[in-house]
Amino acid sequence: MYEWILPSLKEVLSASQSHMAECSSAKAEQQWRVSLAATENLLLKTLATTSSDTTQGLVLTAPAPLFSHPQLTQQLQTVTFTAKPFNPLALMPFRIPSEMGTNINTEATTTHTTTCQESILPLLPADPLAAEQFCLVFTDKFRLVLVLAEQKHGKKEFLFSFEPEVVQQAWQSLGARVVLTNPELFADLDIKVQNYPLVAPDYQTIIQFSQLLLQELTSGESHPVTHNSSSVYSPTPPTKPSSRPDVELLQAFAHEVRTPLTTIRMMTRLLLKRQDLPANVISRLEVIDHECTEQIDRMELLFKAAELENLSQPVKFANSQLTPMCLDEVLQQSIPRWQQAANRRNLTLNVVLPKQLPTVVSNPAMLDRVLTNLIENFTRSLPPGSCIQVQVMTAGDQLKLQLSPQFDCQDKSYTTTPPIRKSLGQLLMFQPETGTISLNMSATKHLFQAIGGKLIVRQRPQNGEVLTIFLPLEVRAI
Repeated sequence: MYEWILPSLKEVLSASQSHMAECSSAKAEQQWRVSLAATENLLLKTLATTSSDTTQGLVLTAPAPLFSHPQLTQQLQTVTFTAKPFNPLALMPFRIPSEMGTNINTEATTTHTTTCQESILPLLPADPLAAEQFCLVFTDKFRLVLVLAEQKHGKKEFLFSFEPEVVQQAWQSLGARVVLTNPELFADLDIKVQNYPLVAPDYQTIIQFSQLLLQELTSGESHPVTHNSSSVYSPTPPTKPSSRPDVELLQAFAHEVRTPLTTIRMMTRLLLKRQDLPANVISRLEVIDHECTEQIDRMELLFKAAELENLSQPVKFANSQLTPMCLDEVLQQSIPRWQQAANRRNLTLNVVLPKQLPTVVSNPAMLDRVLTNLIENFTRSLPPGSCIQVQVMTAGDQLKLQLSPQFDCQDKSYTTTPPIRKSLGQLLMFQPETGTISLNMSATKHLFQAIGGKLIVRQRPQNGEVLTIFLPLEVRAI
């Protein structure tokens, strides 16, 4: 028997499996978070070889968008289901971006080089589904459903499945709700869903996801993943709790800050789709979007740093995430943002690049964020009027990126003292002069290890701190 007139996604997935491993609510929430991270990495690997200017997948989610990586926001259409009292449909009619047919509305808004394909549909307040967090992913390679829900006794449970029939049942449950609340929109959305094949994923996709899932687990141990005939998986909980409460607190803080910011950004981008807004309103909304994105990226980096701190083998974790990538594309997108951030603090940032940038081996999902975080913290420690030179060059079998400050561009004899930094736990530091809280150098170095690189910090009397980053070059077989 269902709790409501339509089954919730928890009920759909629970009916397809014979047993469920018992675990705490905290562990279920952890499984949800690491599974989303593994899904994001799987999507990045899956979509890496496809064109970035066309829609490559569909994501149905609640209660907020879950993936913020620029590549995924460009290539995935997101539809969010929510039962919040605020009705976003009053601001922006629902639109289905599509390349199929003229009867389907197409709309995409570009904000700071990121294509926005986000829409919202309502859930009825009495619907038990409104209390669930879920994510349905549809691509040409696989279909996937993930659900975090609360049981009758109050404990939360996490479920997910690659089984095509299970994912199809989950969509049918969601589609029936669209028929109830917005029947005129169901046909278009159903066409989009059915555009992706109802076939079992390649076994290598399942293996890859399982590997990514194990890598993302924050415990220092590798936990086996169990499954049954319906391909619903449940990571086994760790045998002993973490002994690092400040790291766990940082993870929880980063997650709690990121969630409302993601919702604010989604609402902002929906408003930006309107055609009747005055220019000054658009300008302010773009500022909100930019600030939200900046802080979301910052929170995700804090979360990743805390995960690395909990891993017993961070180097092994790092090596499993690396792939050849074009650094030129990253820098072309990043340098204007770095210069804009420097200008806001009355600093000058000059970038010196070689004529041709080689291919490096790194983590595409993290490289830009780690570099941006380092430069952001670097600029915060400098007085106004300073100059920063970012020089990129090859050094043997590595790429060398060096940040050198000059504290007064007019006075070459100007000297400075290092900024005051106070430690906050294992990962954070505080600068009293600026009120800035950021990752400490030890955590930052671990992040660079996680992307296959190395960070060296040197103190020089005339130049202050000079930061040097090394990234391995791709070695081509002869």
